[in-house]
Amino acid sequence: MVTYNPKDWWRLIFAFHKSDTFRMMLPGMIGVAVFTGVVAYLENEIFGATFKNTTVIHGLVGFVISMLLVFRTNTAYERWWEGRKAWGTFLNSGRNLALKLSTIGLSQVQKEIFFDLITNYVYAAKEHLRNENPYDELLFNEKYNLNYYKGVLHLPNRIMKAIYHEINELYLQKKISGEQLLFLNDELKSFTDNIGVCERIKKTPIPYSYSIYLKKIIFIYVFTMPIGFVREFGYWAMPIVAIIFYVFGSIELLAEEIEDPFGKDANDLPTDQIYETLKANVAEIFEL
Repeated sequence: MVTYNPKDWWRLIFAFHKSDTFRMMLPGMIGVAVFTGVVAYLENEIFGATFKNTTVIHGLVGFVISMLLVFRTNTAYERWWEGRKAWGTFLNSGRNLALKLSTIGLSQVQKEIFFDLITNYVYAAKEHLRNENPYDELLFNEKYNLNYYKGVLHLPNRIMKAIYHEINELYLQKKISGEQLLFLNDELKSFTDNIGVCERIKKTPIPYSYSIYLKKIIFIYVFTMPIGFVREFGYWAMPIVAIIFYVFGSIELLAEEIEDPFGKDANDLPTDQIYETLKANVAEIFEL
């Protein structure tokens, strides 16, 4: 995720980050401008077209497309924000669980085990949602080494099973009461609930028919626009159509990027930073 100052208008206006849609769409904009120039040459210089201007039709259709794009963007942002809330809950639940456990007189070894498991869970969740290798930064100890984690289909579930096992051991050792066991259950449950929310967001994209329809209607709208616009604007229609293509296409590109917010793109969630924050906070709570 890109960190920036939203109040720095001039810097943002003239910035060209690699994720900027202008850079991404520049080849398409050039192609649209060249296509418009060819249409202008054929209509005005070769055929001398005299048909009535059709810009009114495109104005009406453009309004409909704008409404569709507003819905598309709002839907994508809702998914992004729901993911952000889930990761905020990961952070809060991890700290709350560590705070509660730190008050029951754990040994140094038990503190280290819980530190490893809590931070491992959030790290595994982050990598699980990216479909990447989850073993690079896992913390191992004598009880839960690489062999315990390796080869499972759902690593976060494996780690949560270990956390439940450790807390049950505390109960059997009479270090916590039944009431305290229930007291810890909310945090434990929230971890699994949150990974379920994130998996739902990731594995349920915008319906295919809606996405393909929107792309087709933008394509048809932009590539029929020169037919009417060159009669009124001549060769000035080239930058006009290219800019309209940039506006509509950029909104669709932004929606595509933020509807799956768990990757490493510039507009994705700062899951790496959240993980590092949790790791530092839990270490401080356990005084490690």
